Amino acid sequence: MANIKRKHPVFCHFSLLLWPICGYTGKTFWRRILGFTNPPQIGATNVTFEVGDKVIYPNQGLGVVTRIEEKTILGTTCGFYHLRIVANETTVLVPIDNVDGVALRRAIGDSEVERLFNAHGNGKIDNHQNWKGRFKDNSDKMRTGSIYDMADVLKSLTFLSKSKSLSFREKRMLDRAKALIISEISEVMRQKANDIEARVDASLEKCFLVKARNVARATARAKVVKPVKAAVVAAVPVRRAARAS
Repeated sequence: MANIKRKHPVFCHFSLLLWPICGYTGKTFWRRILGFTNPPQIGATNVTFEVGDKVIYPNQGLGVVTRIEEKTILGTTCGFYHLRIVANETTVLVPIDNVDGVALRRAIGDSEVERLFNAHGNGKIDNHQNWKGRFKDNSDKMRTGSIYDMADVLKSLTFLSKSKSLSFREKRMLDRAKALIISEISEVMRQKANDIEARVDASLEKCFLVKARNVARATARAKVVKPVKAAVVAAVPVRRAARAS
């Protein structure tokens, strides 16, 4: 297997087509292996890419479309995008009609980077106390491939890590989210990963400061409201006593 990997560095949907062919045929094959309800029809998706486009493959990161070709498998012809994953130089084959299914998307543009950093430092952090619910929500966000969802995961898990130790799976998810965000922004901005990481860390610290400030303000308001309510309640019996006299 090691020799095969070196000769054919392909991590892809297509790698799944080789071993199960004898067990799955026709529609069942497409449904179980590629995630289609029916065999795909070329051109059915609204999202299209061209050779040279930079795209994001969920949980794998930045890729470049190197080739587009058609393959006939079990009598069904399907178009495939060949993606070269920048991080590890592997190749991913994605069925054209399953682009939406795997949440393949274009890399963000220059104009979106600043908007992302602004959102990243806004002080809003989603955090479930329940581990199971938190892990499910964060896993769902990672699967969308959205860099904004990954930023939410990074914020919530980094914030949580300041007060308690993360589980191995959450620590791995945190590291993955951070690495994917840095690699995409680094490629878009054409800057070194270390420089982008410094900006990400700075935006995280800003986010935590804003959150702490908001919590302090909310606490201060609550302390002011309680004495006022108590004073109103105490004044009611006095007024009633005055009327009775």
